[in-house]
Amino acid sequence: MSDATHVPRPSDWQSGPIIKWLLDEGRLLADVDDTISQLGQKLQASGAPLWRLRLSMRTLHPLIAAFSSVWERDAERTERIETPHGLEGRAGYIGSPLEIINRTGTAFRKRLAGELTSSDHDVLHNLKARGGTDYFGLPVRYSNGTVANLVFTSDTAGGFTETDIEKFTDIASVLAPIAEVFSTKRIALAVAEAYLGPRTGRRVLDGQITRGHIDSINAAIMVSDIRDWTGLSSRMPVGDALTLANEYFEITARAVEANSGEILKLIGDGVLAIFPSDGKNDSSRTACRNALTAARQALQSTDRSPDLRFGIGLHFGEVLYGNIGSTTRIDFTVLGQAVNIAARIEGFCSQLEEPLLFSREFAGQAGETGRVVANETLKGYDGQFEILTC
Repeated sequence: MSDATHVPRPSDWQSGPIIKWLLDEGRLLADVDDTISQLGQKLQASGAPLWRLRLSMRTLHPLIAAFSSVWERDAERTERIETPHGLEGRAGYIGSPLEIINRTGTAFRKRLAGELTSSDHDVLHNLKARGGTDYFGLPVRYSNGTVANLVFTSDTAGGFTETDIEKFTDIASVLAPIAEVFSTKRIALAVAEAYLGPRTGRRVLDGQITRGHIDSINAAIMVSDIRDWTGLSSRMPVGDALTLANEYFEITARAVEANSGEILKLIGDGVLAIFPSDGKNDSSRTACRNALTAARQALQSTDRSPDLRFGIGLHFGEVLYGNIGSTTRIDFTVLGQAVNIAARIEGFCSQLEEPLLFSREFAGQAGETGRVVANETLKGYDGQFEILTC
């Protein structure tokens, strides 16, 4: 809650130094939260009658429609608010100042010191209850036509003057291209992580995009696919088949990511995931234990879906991790015998009627005794190959 004394403040604060700071230093900060935090502090220090500052931006993300950075004078840190998709249909958004700004493309001003009515959105009532006296929000326009929202809230007696509003508008104009850069970076990261995975996506954005840029790493490899997918997809309505496939991918991704792994590929009805080892101390054992835990968790999550059955093959070994492809189309993946072996082990799940199989090498690294269920000849592998299960 605001603890201001509601004493009027002079409006002779200067926006010039703040604009200069934005252009010289603010644009170089690590992320938009830092920028909004420091901008709020500098406005307060300059004498601006500011209690709360919020920047809201749309984004491109599988789960999140928009996010906001919110600075308050008396808060310990800037708050990050992430809004899931479906924002436009929620009562918390419909008729709100942000919805009005986005719909009209113009600024929104509301003095909170006077009486509010039932026609005023709950956002305004809540801010007034916390001590707010004036609300001013305006669109921040990007070069591609996208609009963000910047909101200034005061808790001083009298709120903002027209001079304050003019200065805030000038600051918003300077902030626009800076916010656009942060927004573009965030979208790029979201897209890279969604399509490549968190670890690999960051590597690509850090510049590892050259064909042939490959590292040799040790990793636990997980290969999985749905049992009888061809039959299921031919018997089920298309919508039901897609729902089942998405449920499988969600179950697998949740288990892999919860255990420090990363899905590199969704291949048809299959999944390729890795659990890297950094070669230090017990990291190989940890990688294999994480992979085994992820496999068990994924398989245990199918209790409510009798139609969903899948197999998982696990192996541990050295793989090539990086960029391969043509001069115009590059893929970030893993290659090597360890990947091939994991895939071939998984291929025996249906034949042996076992949902989870792994190699002797994997069992040794994981510290798992296991039970030998087959000795097979694997293509490209000399001699008999032991296949185990739990």
